Amino acid sequence: MLLLSLSALLLLTMSLGSLGAQMKTYPQRTETNICTLVLCSPLENGLPGRDGRDGREGPRGEKGDPGLPGAVGQAGVPGPLGPVGPKGDNGSAGEPGPQGDPGPRGPPGASGPAGREGPSGSQGNVGPQGKPGPKGEAGPKGEVGAPGLQGSAGTGGPTGPKGERGAPGERGAPGSAGAPGPGGAVGSQGPPGARGPPGPKGDRGIPGDRGPKGDSGLSDIAALRQQVEALQGQVQRLQAGFSQYKKVELFPNGRGVGEKIFKTSGFEKSFEDAQLVCTQAGGQVASPRSAAENTALEQLVSAHNKSAFLSMTDTKTEGKFIYPTGEPLAYSNWAPGEPNNNGGAENCVEIFTNGKWNDKSCRELRLVVCEF
Repeated sequence: MLLLSLSALLLLTMSLGSLGAQMKTYPQRTETNICTLVLCSPLENGLPGRDGRDGREGPRGEKGDPGLPGAVGQAGVPGPLGPVGPKGDNGSAGEPGPQGDPGPRGPPGASGPAGREGPSGSQGNVGPQGKPGPKGEAGPKGEVGAPGLQGSAGTGGPTGPKGERGAPGERGAPGSAGAPGPGGAVGSQGPPGARGPPGPKGDRGIPGDRGPKGDSGLSDIAALRQQVEALQGQVQRLQAGFSQYKKVELFPNGRGVGEKIFKTSGFEKSFEDAQLVCTQAGGQVASPRSAAENTALEQLVSAHNKSAFLSMTDTKTEGKFIYPTGEPLAYSNWAPGEPNNNGGAENCVEIFTNGKWNDKSCRELRLVVCEF
């Protein structure tokens, strides 16, 4: 069927070619014939021609063998990242785990260089006066001080009363008469003669009435002795104070509050060794008894960035901290939850760099701060 259609089409084409040739020779004769053959449309619109019949579809051929797979193509360019999704809600907090065992104690680190001394803080308010402590034992006799300068001469005392007039002496023997003057006139009286030798001692007279009892000179001596002893005591106290201040001056870095001085050398020791160091220097471990003294200590330990031991302990009665003299605390500044005797062996007290107190084992190493 397909072959017949192709043949008919070829034949029609050839016919059209010959007709075109004839139209060149006979243009007016062939115009009607060509339109008749090929169904040309007239100049005016005519009725549409009838559609040709479609040919029948030929039989389907057998399915061919599949071809070989083609080569794998190159991977395409990755697409852009998608937008970040919204953040999810936080999960609920887990329960805290059990406390781990304390690790082994590390070796003590080397002491760093002492920091620069910070500026002195403003003086705090004067705290209430504490009860007088018991009288301490007499310290060792200080060295003899240098002799003082000679004092200026005192003003002269008032003139004493005029003494009684003495008894007149014995009359001397008359001198020899002079030679008569010229003309027998009496001459002028000559100078008195030399005093004659004393006469023999006369008899003892009748004793007179007993006079009133005079003041004893012993009271003046006793008063003078008391004054000397008082001066000696003052000299000894001045010598002892001067010796102590010499030791304090040799001890570096300190703060003063009222009559009390806090000093530190910057090194750390156990509580027992700290007591020994402060005693040898003529003082004792720091014992703040007021907020002003505690503030001065806070400034000192903050400058060194180290906690320091205080003098109070509860070795005699657990939980009852006392001063070395046995007195109860007149002032305290415990941190929250302290003292708690953690581990059952915290009998000493340390002061943090923020001024708060904490009970601590006496065997730990802390900054040594002495008070004088």
